[in-house]
Amino acid sequence: MRFTVNGTLREVDVEDDMPLLWVLRDELGITSVKYGCGIAQCGACTVHVDGIAMRSCQLPADSLDGAEITTLEGLAAGEALHAVQEAWIAHQVAQCGYCQSGQMMQAADLLAATPAPTDEDIDAAMGGNLCRCGTYPRIRAAIHDAALRLSEG
Repeated sequence: MRFTVNGTLREVDVEDDMPLLWVLRDELGITSVKYGCGIAQCGACTVHVDGIAMRSCQLPADSLDGAEITTLEGLAAGEALHAVQEAWIAHQVAQCGYCQSGQMMQAADLLAATPAPTDEDIDAAMGGNLCRCGTYPRIRAAIHDAALRLSEG
């Protein structure tokens, strides 16, 4: 199977039903993508597939031939962090940090679709991403900050 990961064309020889999560982690060594629940309910494994936030634990490899996949490592533009990454740092969102990759990927997807989200927009979009540490107020603040950063260019 061939697909692009973070701007680089990759080819893997894996079982057709191997979840993208394991292709990324075990075959390609991309460790920002986390295993959380394995049933697409927690969001720790969220990546972008063709620009849409998706749960990689439930995406079989054979459905991704030719896809563009972006992980947290590919969210930045070279040395410049994405506005979401900058805001996460500025608001010290992470505690344990386990869910944060998926949280940031979901937030970037939200901001691509809704550049100036309300609290309700954020709650609706982020509701499927769980944080055991309960940093939800900081996540919301960081998303509002990232939206402002993106609007300022």
